[in-house]
Amino acid sequence: QVHLAESGGGSVQAGGSLRLSCATSGVDYSLECMAWFRQVPGKEREGLARIDPSRRTFYTDSVKGRFTISRDSPENTLYLDMNRLEPEDTAMYYCATAWGCPSLDNAQGWRVWGQGTQVTVSS
Repeated sequence: QVHLAESGGGSVQAGGSLRLSCATSGVDYSLECMAWFRQVPGKEREGLARIDPSRRTFYTDSVKGRFTISRDSPENTLYLDMNRLEPEDTAMYYCATAWGCPSLDNAQGWRVWGQGTQVTVSS
């Protein structure tokens, strides 16, 4: 059984940094893709970054150059390092896992989700 649990969210001023963690259990990193999404109330969930079993990464334009996705297989943890944060980055952040690396535009294709961690960026 797969379980994901995010942590590391909090409040930060614009220009600051945060590191989000996603503790995983039951995930086979050699077969599954993992990703980070975020969601603001009243809006659709937005895909941000994806890492595949070969550790190839992909980012959406809104976070490219500012956010970095990585994973530590021995520790079974996925990370999202966020730099130069902007008020527009304020959202609930989720990690997710999937077989076959769905597009970040296809939130429904990701099979398991964590409960989320809140990030608030003040100006």
